[in-house]
Amino acid sequence: MSLFSLDELEAAHTIVQQFVPQTPAYAWPLLKERTGVDVYIKHENHTPTGSFKARGGFIYIDTLMKSGAKPNGVVTATRGNHGQSVALGATRNGIPAYVVVPEGNSLEKNAAMRAFGAQVIIAGKDFDESRAVAQKLHEEHGYHSIPSFHKDLVKGVSTYALELFQAVQDLDVVYVPIGMGSGICSLITVRDLLGLKTKIIGVCAQEAPAFALSFSAGKPVKTETANTFADGMACRDPQPEALEIILKGAEDVVMVSDRQIAEAMAVYYTDTHNLAEGAGAAALAALMANKHALQGKRASAILTGGNIDLSTFLSVMNTHVKETKQRLPA
Repeated sequence: MSLFSLDELEAAHTIVQQFVPQTPAYAWPLLKERTGVDVYIKHENHTPTGSFKARGGFIYIDTLMKSGAKPNGVVTATRGNHGQSVALGATRNGIPAYVVVPEGNSLEKNAAMRAFGAQVIIAGKDFDESRAVAQKLHEEHGYHSIPSFHKDLVKGVSTYALELFQAVQDLDVVYVPIGMGSGICSLITVRDLLGLKTKIIGVCAQEAPAFALSFSAGKPVKTETANTFADGMACRDPQPEALEIILKGAEDVVMVSDRQIAEAMAVYYTDTHNLAEGAGAAALAALMANKHALQGKRASAILTGGNIDLSTFLSVMNTHVKETKQRLPA
């Protein structure tokens, strides 16, 4: 059973467009030269928060307000993009937003969340520990707890999938990173609502393989660590609801290394002059790794966000740009 209907999705898209204009899906010539594949990049780095997550928080808060139950505050855990979305939606509706992030979280994402109106609370060694702290704040103060995966978040995020499938016809395959699952579940749900045959490939970091292991096992598999610099994929505790959708609707879940992700970030810059954060580059990394099997196919990769700290980006460029730069004709 679908999380929502096509009519509900189209209504959500109308609401989302008040804040998030349709993002482009570009076929960059240099990417085709590099891969030999007709690849369309869905540029979710072009939203007002620099990430596809902007859509989900906007619809979640809108639905909460329409229920008539305005809370005394909302609380959530994040590595950054989800938190910006929640902060924006909450602040626009006069609701205090409390966002818990782990120690060592991106300083620039923390600053962005504060700018959108959130009170950022640094607690926990990783995302999953931060999630436990957020739950405690919910219990102690009565703040409305916003999870990382919820049907209203997915419905909002699914507006990007609707845009993609309407803009680019006859896609054979779409590659998408997996964090907590809203992005891939959106693609699966919208594909099925539209009756398409497009294969959906989820992408995990090798250093944060929980969803890949869970997909192979057919049940949730927790990991002890999620030590990838691609913080948007640093999950070690897959949620059953998201995994159920992925198991039923994904063609596969593959893994890429941090090195491959870094190379894809450099490729995005050299071939398209776009910034991609680690998770944002993961889909392209997987597509490049599988390019020989994709010849003659029509493919897409979701650039889910571009919110990367300057220091990290410069480190990636210094290390990998010479290895990945396209050799142009004289």
